[in-house]
Amino acid sequence: MDADVEFFWDPVCPWAWLTSRWVALVARQRDLRVDWRFISLRLLNEHRDYATEFPAGYPEVHGTGLKLLRVAAAIREVEGPARMGELYTTFGGDIHVRRRRKELLEAYEAGFPDYLRSVGIEERYLGAANDDAYDDLLRAEKDEALRRTGKDVGTPILSFRRDGIEQSFFGPVISEVPPPERAGVLWDAMWELATYPGFAELKRSLRDEPKLATSLD
Repeated sequence: MDADVEFFWDPVCPWAWLTSRWVALVARQRDLRVDWRFISLRLLNEHRDYATEFPAGYPEVHGTGLKLLRVAAAIREVEGPARMGELYTTFGGDIHVRRRRKELLEAYEAGFPDYLRSVGIEERYLGAANDDAYDDLLRAEKDEALRRTGKDVGTPILSFRRDGIEQSFFGPVISEVPPPERAGVLWDAMWELATYPGFAELKRSLRDEPKLATSLD
């Protein structure tokens, strides 16, 4: 896919979700082509001990993201990337806005077939949720994202292309989706930074709580 921006996503990450809604908004305003690619937090952290390094419940949360990405990977394998943005909007909206996260976690072991049917996923793709054969592809996609940014990053990861040069970064991390009249202003600022060959990093550790309730407005 010939894209202006590549966005590496995991549906369970609230920060990636907020950034994705901003990117999707700007893509509509500016007619940008976005390639929605995969980065599984479960595979990103597979070398870590979930029992001691994460709060209780994280294996199921990150595992839910992995299973949803397996389904997305199965669809992309057959149909190409066109549905990926729509799938992310559905999965992320249900998890972060429409309060269906508990429903998915309760059906985690089974691979949530009833949920997948309810959002229009075809029967031939339902088994992919519990099929670890897709993990090699997802691992390779994760490795590709880290090859571009370096290690010790999370989600989202964005790749920007300008004048034949590709630059990739973790972030931007935002706590709310900017209003439509500010979305392009923020994009222009980020675009200039991200596509400047000498730009390396801009970061702080302080964050507001993610404002998820209105992220689909």
